[in-house]
Amino acid sequence: MADKLYIFDTTLRDGEQVPGCQLNTVEKIEVARQLELLGVDVIEAGFPVSSPGDFNSVREISKAVTQPTVCALTRAVEKDIEVAADALKYAKRGRIHTGIGTSDEHIRYKFNSTREEVLQRAVAAVKYAKRFVEDVEFYAEDAGRSDNEYLARVVEAVIKAGATVVNIPDTTGYCLPAEYAAKIAYLMEHVDGVHRAVLSTHCHNDLGMATANSLAGIVAGARQVECTINGIGERAGNTALEEVVMALRCHKELGIDTDIDTKRLTSTSRLVSSLMNMPVQANKAVVGRNAFAHSSGIHQDGVLKNRESYEIMNPEDVGLSDNAIVLTARSGRAALKHRLEQLGYLLEGDSLAKAYEKFLVLADNNKNIQDEDLLALVGAKEKKDRHIQLTYLQVLSGTLVPTATVRVQIGGSEVTATATGNGPIDASINAIRTIIKDKITLQEFLIQAMTKGSNDLGRVHMQLVYGKVSVHGFAINSDITLAAVEAYIDGVNKALA
Repeated sequence: MADKLYIFDTTLRDGEQVPGCQLNTVEKIEVARQLELLGVDVIEAGFPVSSPGDFNSVREISKAVTQPTVCALTRAVEKDIEVAADALKYAKRGRIHTGIGTSDEHIRYKFNSTREEVLQRAVAAVKYAKRFVEDVEFYAEDAGRSDNEYLARVVEAVIKAGATVVNIPDTTGYCLPAEYAAKIAYLMEHVDGVHRAVLSTHCHNDLGMATANSLAGIVAGARQVECTINGIGERAGNTALEEVVMALRCHKELGIDTDIDTKRLTSTSRLVSSLMNMPVQANKAVVGRNAFAHSSGIHQDGVLKNRESYEIMNPEDVGLSDNAIVLTARSGRAALKHRLEQLGYLLEGDSLAKAYEKFLVLADNNKNIQDEDLLALVGAKEKKDRHIQLTYLQVLSGTLVPTATVRVQIGGSEVTATATGNGPIDASINAIRTIIKDKITLQEFLIQAMTKGSNDLGRVHMQLVYGKVSVHGFAINSDITLAAVEAYIDGVNKALA
């Protein structure tokens, strides 16, 4: 049986410290409920003493979830601890997370103190927190740069004082994986009573090693990992929850696993990205748009023959329907043949060779190969009555309720609809939805600037889902609302083809 690794999610505390990513209480509750469905063990809901909003969020999240432990952060200050305890009073399982810096940089320059005084403050904070809750976690801030012998003294003392979890943060993202692993191993070997508490990792990504450091610490004996969805967090971010979870799933030989429902990883990633207005980079591990996309001809051929040739994870295991074969000038015959078969055209031998020659010419001149391009390539034309064409768009926005009137041509006749929305794009898409009536879900929406200046071109990419079919719509226009509408119609045409 695998050892359990506890997942401590700090998206709503450390993750929310990213400038521009602040959430209101209702949004935080939505994320917390999603984290509960995902299966996290601990939700760090906020820093209650920092503001009335944070206090209220911790209190309301405590009421909203039942399975995870709800955690509140404090400094090693009695007032902080009292406020945190008050915020947690409705929690089914509450935890106070208190601590102090243990590196010489923090002791000398941040606190203007001594090692002995800091050790005493650490013990006092844990003992005071134990008056309010049984579950107390202590953090040794900047443990990554702390002297190991002194750090071990502090850890041993706070465990004797009643700490149930001890957090060993690499606060500045300074450590190398071997260095961080050695620090955890040193504590496991030199702290008397270390097995009465759980050691926890909390690694930052300043040098791009947060996940690597966390995994190194886990292998060395830590059994809680502090992480965030999409790796968001202070400065360069935190350890990404999805990366640690899937690394352990892929490396079963480590004998360590979590209770995370991995099929909810992608939906959770998108929820956090949407609410925090922080796009996930396309090449982000596990949940990025290109994480399971293949454009190289060699890779495409291998994946089509056997998925495991170039994929160590099944896309369905993280909540995706399938991988993506992206056609570019680097694609080979196998990828072209595969996509044409999906469109209903079986080409072999000379026919495939000739089509491939034409395809390479097309791909060299067009970065985005769409299905219509391929159909034209093999001499096929879709029936006009299957196409929805935009003939008129008028949008009213500004201080008014955004309203859009859309007229489209379907099968030779024109249909007009008007709708409102959160903005001009949302209103326009809502109008189209009232016309087509089919249940098509907008799963991803990306706007990119292609040129510079006030009249620059905007490129819109949308991913739509219709039943089990996933399609992509694209459009380019200097009017971004028009580009979005055309991209949506492009996707709808593909979905309903």
